[in-house]
Amino acid sequence: MILLFTDFGASDLYVGQVKAVLAEQAPGVPVIDLLHEAPAFNVKAGAHLLAALAERLPRESVVFAVVDPGVGSKRDAVVVRADGRRFVGPDNGLLSVAAARAERRTLWSIAWRPRRLARSFHGRDLFAPIAAAIARGDFPEARLRRKPRLAVNLGAEDLAEVIYVDHYGNAATGLRASGVSRRARLVVNGAWIEHARVFSEAAPGAVFWYENSLGLAEIAANGVSAAAKLGLRVGDPATIAGEG
Repeated sequence: MILLFTDFGASDLYVGQVKAVLAEQAPGVPVIDLLHEAPAFNVKAGAHLLAALAERLPRESVVFAVVDPGVGSKRDAVVVRADGRRFVGPDNGLLSVAAARAERRTLWSIAWRPRRLARSFHGRDLFAPIAAAIARGDFPEARLRRKPRLAVNLGAEDLAEVIYVDHYGNAATGLRASGVSRRARLVVNGAWIEHARVFSEAAPGAVFWYENSLGLAEIAANGVSAAAKLGLRVGDPATIAGEG
């Protein structure tokens, strides 16, 4: 299967063009939309969100991952095999957190270029054909060359920032909840936020943090938008305070 993670926007014209290439070049392979509303232009937030998602994706799946504000520049195009999952995307840091957290990884640079390559749409013209070849079982060795390391490596550490705000107004951070004491408080935009296990443990309208379904520390409110209530945006620092 091929899983799509982009900042293309679900209502714009880009995702459909990518899917058309995948359907033509990997017919019958399931294509799943993970997310097309990744924080626009924000490679760092996207990398941490992708790494959290990756832990729950099937082994041997192909992840087409594009948050690429440097498209058309000299940044490299890569394939990363990390714990069995294959990632195709730009070498701008987006794939680096998932790679750094993997026990086993192999890296390739995409040396091949198609006859027609739009400078502004490598997702359709470069990454989609490579992802399709891998997904249909035709690993394109002739189009790749081994690469010792990624040019941009954000590392395996957590990111103490808001990395995603969903339509409910819940704000996921780049902090893995397993490393945060349940007695600790998160501090965001001057608010000191205590932990609750689930929404129903908080009073109506109360803000709390909890471990979300991806294992990240997420700021939420019971029945209202935590983002609206606290003015939260992607990139806001989220620090861990002492026990309350």
